Amino acid sequence: MLHKWFLSHHRLIFRLLLLTATISPLALNYYVNAITSDRRYTQPQKIPTERVAIVFGAGIYPDGTLSPMLSDRVSAAVELYKLGRVQKLLMTGDNSRDDYNEVQAMQNYAVQRGVPAQDITLDYAGFSTYESCYRAKDIFGIKQAVLITQKFHLPRAVYTCDRLGVKAIGLGTPDWESYSFQTVMYSTLREELSTLKALWEVNITRPQPTFLGSFEGIK
Repeated sequence: MLHKWFLSHHRLIFRLLLLTATISPLALNYYVNAITSDRRYTQPQKIPTERVAIVFGAGIYPDGTLSPMLSDRVSAAVELYKLGRVQKLLMTGDNSRDDYNEVQAMQNYAVQRGVPAQDITLDYAGFSTYESCYRAKDIFGIKQAVLITQKFHLPRAVYTCDRLGVKAIGLGTPDWESYSFQTVMYSTLREELSTLKALWEVNITRPQPTFLGSFEGIK
């Protein structure tokens, strides 16, 4: 009897399932945005003082030049440092190949703009937002930090670090105002999928990072 009911209503059931599958990701992304909204800022002058800022990698070119998004992130970190809002910078990114050193390029950029090298720590194995947040606490001993990234990425970054034990606030650098519609639209759509992955990782699986070495701390 039940089987016959399902057969006779299969189109309605399919539409309901499709609607649920569509709404659920949107609802989960809305949840992450809402739960982090009071800890996200867009103006450096309004950032509460913290000891450390974490700057997430976003790609470099073969000649070592920072991508536009990454240069904006590091520039924002330099501004926070010069304003006295933070004392130390943790640059976290990809150094998985000898010919690709994202964090060294980030450090060079910041030093050229007046940040002393001794106030910059490099995390060479920050291969993802999740791994960067995980290692920030377990390898570098960070319990509170300002996170610096584009506004579209900031909710996930704040949520992920917070769930992994780093009490985070964030500075969102411009995105829609600075880049092409196609670039930001692609990044935003990708971010929605990445947020679902982040929810799964921090709440269900809790995988260890690719590399989890000995404790280093922040000097």
